This record gives sequence, C-alpha cells and structure tokens, in this order.
Amino acid sequence: MRAGDRDVSLSSPNRVIWPALGITKRELAEYAIAVAEPFLRANGHRPVSLERFPDSVDGEAFFSKNPPRGAPDYVHEVMCTYNSGRRHPQVVLDEAAAIVWAVQMNTVVFHPWASLAKNTDNPVELRIDLDPQPGTDFADAAAIAPVLRDVLRDAELEPWIKTSGNRGIHVFCPIEPTHEFLDARHAVIAAGRELERRLPDRVTTAWWKEERGQRIFIDFNQANRDRTMAGAYSPRALPTATVATPITWDELAAGVDPSAFTVRTVPARLAAIGDPWRDLQQKPGRIDTLLDWWQRDLDAGLGELPFPPEFPKMPGEPPRVQPSRAKKP
Repeated sequence: MRAGDRDVSLSSPNRVIWPALGITKRELAEYAIAVAEPFLRANGHRPVSLERFPDSVDGEAFFSKNPPRGAPDYVHEVMCTYNSGRRHPQVVLDEAAAIVWAVQMNTVVFHPWASLAKNTDNPVELRIDLDPQPGTDFADAAAIAPVLRDVLRDAELEPWIKTSGNRGIHVFCPIEPTHEFLDARHAVIAAGRELERRLPDRVTTAWWKEERGQRIFIDFNQANRDRTMAGAYSPRALPTATVATPITWDELAAGVDPSAFTVRTVPARLAAIGDPWRDLQQKPGRIDTLLDWWQRDLDAGLGELPFPPEFPKMPGEPPRVQPSRAKKP
C-alpha cells in the first residue's frame, strides 16, 4: 500500500486485530496513513518502543525496541543508554512508510520516549500521568486536570492534554532540553506534591497501591528514562480499539468521552477539527521553578520517592518494601 512516497507491502492484510470489532491489519495500516502527519509530529524523530501482537489484541504481546534484521533503510535507529548503563539501538520513525512498516510488524501500541533522537538524554516534554485508582474513573481525572493546569502555570509551564486511550489523562508540557530525566522526574514529583496539597482527598503521590485509596495517582515514575506511555494517536490494545487522543481544555470541560476516539473515528475527527497538538512544541518552557519546589520540599523533609523495581538503587531512595510488609522497629 502507498504511504507517502513509498509502497509498503502488507502481509495478511485481512487478519483481524480487534476481534470484537472486526478491525483488520489493513484497516490499522490505513489508519496509520490517515494520522501520519500529527502522529509523527508527536512521536517521530525520537526513540520508540513497539508493542507487537502476532495474533490479535486478545493474544500475547511483546515489546520490540531495536530494529529487527531486514528493516528497510527508511526505518532509522538511535543508540540509547538505559538506567542499567547498558546501551542498544532503538527504532526511530521519521515518515509515514515507517509507521506502516511497524504495523506490518504487528505493532498496535507505540511508546515514544520524551526525548528526541538528536539528544536522547534530555527530555523535550514533561509528562504527567493522571492514573485513576479503583473507585475512580476518567471523570475524576478530568475534574482534577484543571487544577493541575493551574499548578503548572504557576510554575511557568503550559500544559496540553490527551486521553490515555483508557481511563486516564496524560498532561504534557513542552520544555527546553536542558535537564536530564532524573530532573524531569523530580519536577513531576514537585508538581504532584503541590497538586496533592491543593486536593488532598482526591490526589495522591503514594507509590504503594495500599496507600492510594480512591484517589487519582500522579504516576511520577512515568517520567523516568525508558519509561513510556502510549503516544498521541497511538491505538490501544483494548477491545474497543480506542486511541490516545489529543484534546483541548474546552473539550475536557464539556465532558468529552474518551471511548469515542477509536481507530475508526479519529481520522474523521482530524479532518473536521485538525490536530489540537499542532503547536505544542512552539513555546517550550523550563522546569527551573518546579526544581526549586523540589528543593523546597527536600529542605522541608520530603525526600526521594521509590523507583520501579527494575531500576538500580538510587541515592536517597526509601526502602523498596510494601509498607504493610516492612519490619516494625
């Protein structure tokens, strides 16, 4: 099939990817072509991990990071350093044909890094994941997102939003690539703690699930190096074929339904209203104020928070043990 200026072969085009809806591999490839321009604006020219489903979204999946053997020359790569210190190349998608190639390789979900291929160590986005916990849902995340916007504007940043494709909301702030991932993580923690102070009964930064309650969790660890979320316009591997979709703040206030954004509906939405994130990277901010808040909280006795289990032990990190299982003094 034609993607940009190239022809890309598609094997098993009639294989059903979403059994509940009958969406085929060909339809997914057609979707990729339809959204290629805004997709690449949001996810291109950066490392990306591919979540691949050899059968359907109801079957098993695996993550693919480095380009497989035989990848065409228009599928690029960049060397990345991981938290363990090891290095290996990651896929970089720079044109429509590369997205269709990824679909040919059975990719459903695209997980881009927050940094660009030209400087993989310093993110160009501050990403905050509003993650509903049991007993909460998208409406609860939508209710606190405007307060988070106020927090971020107080820190001289301009937030943009998208649905996660599931129950959550992703808040992105374009930033100058002047700091590494650990600084970005600390900036997210600082913003999360400030939001938690303003809405203590509705927001939490507690890493352990047993401490979160029925509140929206600020998933600060999504800001770490090599920790990603579904990119803008990426499909999700859910039975409803929803898409992680950029929206406006006015749409959120009007009560937007995230289940309405699917592989079958998003192309028409783009044709009708355009890309809400078209200008996202035009005026990047800085995280200096958030880092000042981070230091302020450190001075007040609020320390580092836990890292994911696959990370090496980090300076100042508290014990990685569930509070209910910790030994009592």
